[in-house]
Amino acid sequence: MTEMPKSILIALTFCVIGLVIILSLYFNKKNIVLRKLSKFKAKRISQFRTNELTKVSGKVLQVQEPFIAPFSKRKCVAYIFEVKQNVRSGKTSRWKTLVSKEDIQDFFIEQQGELVMVKPSLETDNYYSYMVEDRCVSSGTFKDPTPEFRKILDSFGIESENWLGFNKPLRYAERIIEIGETITVGGVAKWKTLKEPIKGYSYSKIAALESNANQKLVITDHPKAIK
Repeated sequence: MTEMPKSILIALTFCVIGLVIILSLYFNKKNIVLRKLSKFKAKRISQFRTNELTKVSGKVLQVQEPFIAPFSKRKCVAYIFEVKQNVRSGKTSRWKTLVSKEDIQDFFIEQQGELVMVKPSLETDNYYSYMVEDRCVSSGTFKDPTPEFRKILDSFGIESENWLGFNKPLRYAERIIEIGETITVGGVAKWKTLKEPIKGYSYSKIAALESNANQKLVITDHPKAIK
Protein backbone atom coordinates (compact mmCIF):
# COMPACT_ATOMS: atom_id res chain seq x y z
CA MET A 1 0.00 0.00 0.00
CA THR A 2 1.43 3.38 -1.03
CA GLU A 3 1.80 6.02 1.64
CA MET A 4 -0.45 9.10 1.34
CA PRO A 5 1.53 12.20 0.32
CA LYS A 6 2.13 14.60 3.21
CA SER A 7 0.54 17.53 1.33
CA ILE A 8 -2.71 15.59 0.87
CA LEU A 9 -2.73 14.57 4.54
CA ILE A 10 -2.30 18.22 5.61
CA ALA A 11 -5.07 19.32 3.25
CA LEU A 12 -7.45 16.67 4.59
CA THR A 13 -6.65 17.70 8.16
CA PHE A 14 -7.51 21.34 7.39
CA CYS A 15 -10.72 20.24 5.65
CA VAL A 16 -11.81 18.23 8.69
CA ILE A 17 -11.03 21.14 11.05
CA GLY A 18 -12.91 23.54 8.77
CA LEU A 19 -15.93 21.21 8.61
CA VAL A 20 -16.03 20.90 12.40
CA ILE A 21 -15.94 24.71 12.76
CA ILE A 22 -18.70 25.21 10.17
CA LEU A 23 -20.94 22.57 11.77
CA SER A 24 -20.40 23.96 15.28
CA LEU A 25 -21.43 27.43 14.06
CA TYR A 26 -24.41 26.11 12.10
CA PHE A 27 -25.79 24.07 14.99
CA ASN A 28 -25.13 26.48 17.88
CA LYS A 29 -28.25 27.63 19.71
CA LYS A 30 -28.12 31.25 18.55
CA ASN A 31 -28.01 30.38 14.86
CA ILE A 32 -30.67 27.68 15.21
CA VAL A 33 -33.09 30.22 16.77
CA LEU A 34 -32.28 32.90 14.16
CA ARG A 35 -32.89 30.38 11.34
CA LYS A 36 -36.21 29.36 12.88
CA LEU A 37 -37.30 33.02 13.13
CA SER A 38 -36.41 33.61 9.47
CA LYS A 39 -39.35 31.35 8.53
CA PHE A 40 -41.86 33.66 10.27
CA LYS A 41 -43.45 36.69 8.63
CA ALA A 42 -42.80 40.00 10.39
CA LYS A 43 -46.00 42.02 10.92
CA ARG A 44 -47.33 44.88 12.95
CA ILE A 45 -49.59 43.66 15.73
CA SER A 46 -52.70 45.28 14.21
CA GLN A 47 -52.07 43.22 11.04
CA PHE A 48 -52.10 39.80 12.73
CA ARG A 49 -54.02 37.11 10.85
CA THR A 50 -55.32 34.17 12.86
CA ASN A 51 -53.21 30.97 12.63
CA GLU A 52 -50.51 32.63 10.51
CA LEU A 53 -46.86 32.10 11.52
CA THR A 54 -45.91 35.61 12.63
CA LYS A 55 -43.05 37.35 14.39
CA VAL A 56 -42.92 40.71 16.09
CA SER A 57 -40.21 42.81 17.76
CA GLY A 58 -41.03 45.12 20.63
CA LYS A 59 -40.55 46.10 24.25
CA VAL A 60 -41.13 43.54 27.02
CA LEU A 61 -43.80 44.39 29.62
CA GLN A 62 -44.70 42.32 32.64
CA VAL A 63 -47.97 40.45 33.16
CA GLN A 64 -47.30 39.55 36.79
CA GLU A 65 -44.66 40.22 39.43
CA PRO A 66 -41.36 39.81 37.53
CA PHE A 67 -38.38 37.70 38.54
CA ILE A 68 -35.31 39.35 40.06
CA ALA A 69 -32.08 38.18 38.41
CA PRO A 70 -29.78 36.61 41.03
CA PHE A 71 -26.62 38.58 40.21
CA SER A 72 -27.65 41.77 38.40
CA LYS A 73 -30.81 42.17 40.54
CA ARG A 74 -32.72 43.39 37.48
CA LYS A 75 -36.43 42.74 36.91
CA CYS A 76 -36.98 40.18 34.17
CA VAL A 77 -39.52 37.76 32.68
CA ALA A 78 -36.99 35.03 31.90
CA TYR A 79 -33.56 34.01 33.10
CA ILE A 80 -30.91 31.33 32.71
CA PHE A 81 -27.90 31.18 34.97
CA GLU A 82 -25.10 28.69 35.55
CA VAL A 83 -22.21 28.25 37.96
CA LYS A 84 -19.34 26.19 36.53
CA GLN A 85 -16.00 24.98 37.82
CA ASN A 86 -12.95 24.25 35.72
CA VAL A 87 -11.77 20.73 36.59
CA ARG A 88 -8.65 18.96 35.35
CA SER A 89 -8.19 15.32 34.45
CA GLY A 90 -4.63 14.52 33.50
CA LYS A 91 -3.55 16.98 30.81
CA THR A 92 -7.08 18.04 29.89
CA SER A 93 -9.58 20.33 31.59
CA ARG A 94 -13.30 21.02 31.23
CA TRP A 95 -16.00 23.25 32.70
CA LYS A 96 -18.23 21.22 35.01
CA THR A 97 -21.71 22.63 35.69
CA LEU A 98 -22.37 22.92 39.42
CA VAL A 99 -25.67 24.83 39.25
CA SER A 100 -28.00 25.46 36.33
CA LYS A 101 -31.39 27.13 36.62
CA GLU A 102 -33.93 28.51 34.15
CA ASP A 103 -37.39 30.05 34.45
CA ILE A 104 -39.80 32.04 32.32
CA GLN A 105 -43.24 33.63 32.75
CA ASP A 106 -46.03 35.14 30.63
CA PHE A 107 -45.30 38.60 29.23
CA PHE A 108 -46.53 41.29 26.84
CA ILE A 109 -44.68 42.74 23.89
CA GLU A 110 -45.50 46.41 23.25
CA GLN A 111 -45.03 47.84 19.77
CA GLN A 112 -46.10 51.39 18.95
CA GLY A 113 -48.82 51.35 21.61
CA GLU A 114 -50.14 47.90 20.67
CA LEU A 115 -49.81 44.76 22.81
CA VAL A 116 -49.31 41.08 22.09
CA MET A 117 -49.55 38.36 24.75
CA VAL A 118 -46.90 35.61 24.93
CA LYS A 119 -47.30 32.52 27.15
CA PRO A 120 -44.12 30.41 27.21
CA SER A 121 -43.97 27.46 29.59
CA LEU A 122 -41.12 25.34 30.95
CA GLU A 123 -43.60 22.66 32.01
CA THR A 124 -45.02 22.11 28.51
CA ASP A 125 -41.73 22.90 26.73
CA ASN A 126 -43.58 25.04 24.19
CA TYR A 127 -40.73 27.36 23.16
CA TYR A 128 -37.20 27.66 21.82
CA SER A 129 -35.13 30.54 23.15
CA TYR A 130 -31.74 32.16 22.89
CA MET A 131 -30.77 34.90 25.33
CA VAL A 132 -27.61 36.98 25.01
CA GLU A 133 -25.22 36.64 27.95
CA ASP A 134 -25.73 39.70 30.17
CA ARG A 135 -23.38 39.10 33.11
CA CYS A 136 -20.31 36.94 33.61
CA VAL A 137 -18.01 36.86 36.64
CA SER A 138 -15.24 34.47 37.56
CA SER A 139 -12.61 33.64 40.14
CA GLY A 140 -9.34 31.74 40.04
CA THR A 141 -6.04 31.07 41.76
CA PHE A 142 -4.95 34.71 41.65
CA LYS A 143 -8.42 36.25 41.37
CA ASP A 144 -10.70 36.48 44.40
CA PRO A 145 -14.47 36.26 43.84
CA THR A 146 -16.22 39.61 44.17
CA PRO A 147 -18.52 40.05 47.20
CA GLU A 148 -21.53 39.72 44.86
CA PHE A 149 -20.16 36.51 43.34
CA ARG A 150 -19.36 35.14 46.79
CA LYS A 151 -22.99 35.72 47.86
CA ILE A 152 -24.17 33.70 44.86
CA LEU A 153 -21.78 30.87 45.72
CA ASP A 154 -22.80 30.91 49.38
CA SER A 155 -26.50 30.77 48.45
CA PHE A 156 -25.85 27.45 46.67
CA GLY A 157 -23.45 26.11 49.26
CA ILE A 158 -20.45 26.26 46.92
CA GLU A 159 -17.03 26.70 48.52
CA SER A 160 -14.92 29.31 46.72
CA GLU A 161 -11.62 27.82 47.98
CA ASN A 162 -10.09 24.34 47.80
CA TRP A 163 -8.68 22.43 50.77
CA LEU A 164 -5.32 24.18 50.33
CA GLY A 165 -6.94 27.61 50.65
CA PHE A 166 -6.55 28.57 46.98
CA ASN A 167 -9.43 30.07 44.99
CA LYS A 168 -11.26 27.57 42.81
CA PRO A 169 -11.59 28.41 39.09
CA LEU A 170 -15.30 29.25 39.08
CA ARG A 171 -17.52 31.05 36.57
CA TYR A 172 -21.05 32.50 36.81
CA ALA A 173 -22.99 33.42 33.66
CA GLU A 174 -26.41 35.10 33.59
CA ARG A 175 -28.81 35.58 30.67
CA ILE A 176 -32.12 37.42 31.13
CA ILE A 177 -35.01 39.02 29.27
CA GLU A 178 -35.35 42.29 31.14
CA ILE A 179 -38.48 44.40 31.58
CA GLY A 180 -38.31 47.13 28.91
CA GLU A 181 -35.85 45.20 26.72
CA THR A 182 -36.56 44.88 22.98
CA ILE A 183 -36.91 41.27 21.87
CA THR A 184 -38.32 39.25 18.98
CA VAL A 185 -40.91 36.48 19.29
CA GLY A 186 -42.31 34.17 16.62
CA GLY A 187 -45.45 32.06 16.98
CA VAL A 188 -48.94 31.30 15.75
CA ALA A 189 -51.00 34.51 15.61
CA LYS A 190 -54.29 34.61 17.51
CA TRP A 191 -56.84 37.18 18.69
CA LYS A 192 -58.13 36.67 22.23
CA THR A 193 -61.16 38.17 23.97
CA LEU A 194 -60.17 39.79 27.26
CA LYS A 195 -61.96 38.46 30.34
CA GLU A 196 -60.59 41.33 32.42
CA PRO A 197 -59.45 44.79 31.26
CA ILE A 198 -55.73 45.58 31.07
CA LYS A 199 -54.63 48.86 32.59
CA GLY A 200 -53.85 51.37 29.83
CA TYR A 201 -55.34 49.10 27.13
CA SER A 202 -58.77 50.11 25.87
CA TYR A 203 -59.63 47.22 23.51
CA SER A 204 -61.76 44.14 24.22
CA LYS A 205 -59.46 41.81 22.26
CA ILE A 206 -55.71 41.31 22.38
CA ALA A 207 -53.29 39.76 19.92
CA ALA A 208 -51.36 36.69 21.03
CA LEU A 209 -48.49 34.58 19.77
CA GLU A 210 -49.00 30.95 20.71
CA SER A 211 -47.58 27.49 20.17
CA ASN A 212 -49.38 24.41 18.85
CA ALA A 213 -48.65 20.73 18.28
CA ASN A 214 -46.50 21.52 15.24
CA GLN A 215 -44.98 24.88 16.13
CA LYS A 216 -43.20 26.13 19.25
CA LEU A 217 -42.76 29.77 20.22
CA VAL A 218 -39.35 31.18 19.27
CA ILE A 219 -37.94 33.86 21.58
CA THR A 220 -34.69 35.84 21.47
CA ASP A 221 -33.18 39.17 22.51
CA HIS A 222 -30.40 38.92 19.94
CA PRO A 223 -30.14 42.17 17.90
CA LYS A 224 -29.93 40.27 14.60
CA ALA A 225 -33.51 39.10 15.03
CA ILE A 226 -34.98 42.61 15.23
CA LYS A 227 -36.74 43.84 12.13
